Amino acid sequence: MLAQSFFTVNKDSTAFALTIQGASHLASLPLKCLQQQYPNKINHTASGDSDQVLTPKNLHPAFYGCFDWHSSVHGHWMLIKLLKDFPSLPENKKIREAISLNINAQNIRKETDYFTMPLAKNFERTYGWAWILKLQQELLNWKDEDGKRWKAALQPLCDTVVNLWMNYLPKQTYANRTGVHPNTAFGLVFALDYARATNNKKFEDAIIQSAKRIYLNDKNAPADWEPDGSDFLSPSLEEADLIRRVLNKTEFVKWFNTFMHLTSLQHLTQLPVVSDRNDLQIVHLDGLCFSRSWCMRGIANMLAATDKRKALLLQSSIKHLKASLPNVASGAYGGEHWLASFAVYAITN
Repeated sequence: MLAQSFFTVNKDSTAFALTIQGASHLASLPLKCLQQQYPNKINHTASGDSDQVLTPKNLHPAFYGCFDWHSSVHGHWMLIKLLKDFPSLPENKKIREAISLNINAQNIRKETDYFTMPLAKNFERTYGWAWILKLQQELLNWKDEDGKRWKAALQPLCDTVVNLWMNYLPKQTYANRTGVHPNTAFGLVFALDYARATNNKKFEDAIIQSAKRIYLNDKNAPADWEPDGSDFLSPSLEEADLIRRVLNKTEFVKWFNTFMHLTSLQHLTQLPVVSDRNDLQIVHLDGLCFSRSWCMRGIANMLAATDKRKALLLQSSIKHLKASLPNVASGAYGGEHWLASFAVYAITN
């Protein structure tokens, strides 16, 4: 359980902040597994004996730790985010050493080459793609020598992912409206953030065009069906979080009024029940609390102060954070290897 000294909440419960003690505790979770190879969920399609017998580290020399590729990637993102926000973090030196072992030109070259294998072009599409771009986005304007080196090493992999995404967007006729990794809206949110941060207008325009084509006609989101038993994303809130990025406030509110009725929104403010944190699927629901929280805050920022949904969303955002943050360090590896990243993103964004 995370101690109350690890975070603060303001008087009206609209703002939540980590203390350096909390940041240190959360940093310890991915830090201890960046070089931990097993247990490992390998998402690899073998083309023969030669690549069937490779270990996780052989396949992915940079991102083999923390149970799976995408969790390793967003574990690196979280540690860099905490280094930036808390320069005096006690784990500063350990974090830099651990990341440098993984993110270097040689390892990232092998990671990039992996995506050129005939059966690997859809590897981690689009969840892992999204997180690798978010990781690089965190490094873009950081005036830090380690950060500059990591950024230079990562760029070829990010360029490859952008190219894969550009080829995929015109072919994606339908959205993946799931509450787990393939969720289309979640991936496009991070991709759009990266495109804008790098001034990649071509990528940005392609994402916006795709988002509008797929989502703008949606009405009456079936939010009452949420959550599924292994959700860590809310399909309806993730969609709204994307659309708020591609429309202006007036356009968004008009769209949101027909997309999400108040009763559906109220349903999503009910906390999910996490019955077993040792179950690798059920513990996803702790992550759902965090992703709901950041989506609710982003949507609330688009609403007028007089809109009663604004206060509802802001209060629910904090309620979801407070409910799951104490359980990030549950002692169960199934949650600890990834939940800290979701917690930090929810708090800092």
